[in-house]
Amino acid sequence: MPSRLSSQLKTETAVPSPLQSPQEALLCSMDLPLCRVFHPLGYSVAIFTNAPAVLEAASESFGHMRPRRTNTTLQIRIGVTRGTSSACPPEPKRREYNHLYSLVADTENQALLDLMTCTSFAWVTQATVNNRLYFRYNFLEKIIYLLLGASVVTDLHAACVSRNGKGVLLCGDSGAGKSTLAYACARAGWTYTSDDTSYLINDSDIPCVIGHSHRVRFRPSAKSLFPELANCELTPRLEGKPSIEVPISCLPVPSTAIETRVSFIVYLNRITFGPGKIARLSEGTATQRACRGLYSAGVIRAKHEEILKRLSYIPTFELQYGGIHQGIPLLELLTREG
Repeated sequence: MPSRLSSQLKTETAVPSPLQSPQEALLCSMDLPLCRVFHPLGYSVAIFTNAPAVLEAASESFGHMRPRRTNTTLQIRIGVTRGTSSACPPEPKRREYNHLYSLVADTENQALLDLMTCTSFAWVTQATVNNRLYFRYNFLEKIIYLLLGASVVTDLHAACVSRNGKGVLLCGDSGAGKSTLAYACARAGWTYTSDDTSYLINDSDIPCVIGHSHRVRFRPSAKSLFPELANCELTPRLEGKPSIEVPISCLPVPSTAIETRVSFIVYLNRITFGPGKIARLSEGTATQRACRGLYSAGVIRAKHEEILKRLSYIPTFELQYGGIHQGIPLLELLTREG
């Protein structure tokens, strides 16, 4: 670490000295001399910081992604202080009012975002950044995907695969089998885009989504379905249920695409017995259900609801299935015959 940076981290703490000026106490004058541009979801994001470890963490999260769209460049500012504790802070509390969003773990580790202007700043301690997984998941990735979700994409709780040039969004409640069925399709020769989160591109004239096509996340029970997962360990999770995360390059998946045009939307409904079937749902069902799943508020939510109206015109179905042996043939039938 550069000597100037080391000295800066030693002298700056979250507890202001009585001799500090008001500006120094607010940390608003701290220099953030390090910058690097990354491309999460293919969009350019410039990260400014005073700590090389922040850029190393960003490289782990986004270093595999390449620029695909040039219509925006977000700027993220993350300042690192020495702090008063060497312990990792608790999971941040998240609060939102209209277009303002906060992430607060404790007095020394917090972030504030204006989702309307895509302005943000975060202050974290060296101990937080040293806990790389915690920092990436709770601050770095949260901040960037929140800002992208407020400006250029709209999050959908859906997997995405495609066949015969037709993209299929697989939707449903947690546990409906989105990730498992998406991977089973990809394993059987479909093109894989996403396991359980897809991002609708706001400025696309036709409904297209971007996905995390570089990895797949599974529930532990997936080991019983796919032998290649037998030796995979559980991925540490900071919230939610245990999972297994595997790079797509380590799996027998012949084809991936980070971006896919959506031709069909399918809601998954697992059944315990009986033949599988697929049935058409009424127009507007996808928009209504997607709007219910939004986490945004105020003017940002209104923007998302308007964008989600595009889903109303995409043929939408319910798939009742007992397992991948029933689900894949019915989805193949859909992409062949609509």
